[in-house]
Amino acid sequence: METLRDLLSADELTYHIGACALNKRESQKVIYNSFYGYAMAICDRYTNNQEDAVEILNDGFLKIFKEVHHYSPAYADVVSSFKGWLRKIMVYTAIDHFRKNQKHKVVTELDNVVYQVEAVNEDAIDKLSHDEIIRAIQELSPGYRTVLNLFIIDGLSHEEISNKLGISTGTSKSNLSKARRQLQKILFRYHQPEQAKNAV
Repeated sequence: METLRDLLSADELTYHIGACALNKRESQKVIYNSFYGYAMAICDRYTNNQEDAVEILNDGFLKIFKEVHHYSPAYADVVSSFKGWLRKIMVYTAIDHFRKNQKHKVVTELDNVVYQVEAVNEDAIDKLSHDEIIRAIQELSPGYRTVLNLFIIDGLSHEEISNKLGISTGTSKSNLSKARRQLQKILFRYHQPEQAKNAV
């Protein structure tokens, strides 16, 4: 499988970043195509449908091309540094998308749902594929999914999440706890015997 390093060397990436700063369409296309898969994997975690993920991705790339003249590598590894910068922009674009489309639903959606959680066998979780875990995250309610991603995967504190989403830190902590329980239930369902799934 091709990696980003196979697609662009550090020198090539540096060249295309500089050309993007000058609005060179060909270099924008190279950057977009080279980092499309990486960016889409981030956007997929924040949505439950392809249309929203593509919207976040394209909005994110628009911001990248608008701000790329301010970009400079944070450390010596040029490719990893750019990936980190791109990741941050995609995450913040996903947050903006969430706030624009979901905030008015958050309170009733998150606070009026109670989930009965059954114990999950840890061996079963170990057997889950990456795709199954992402699919499970995508099944979460939008508010839960966003807090879970920001806290566990993207490493934001509850204070940072509350600032980004316009909710209290208490709500952030509560939503994370509920998200974990809901995710556990989804993952448990994935590993029920087929006849039990069909019997429900």
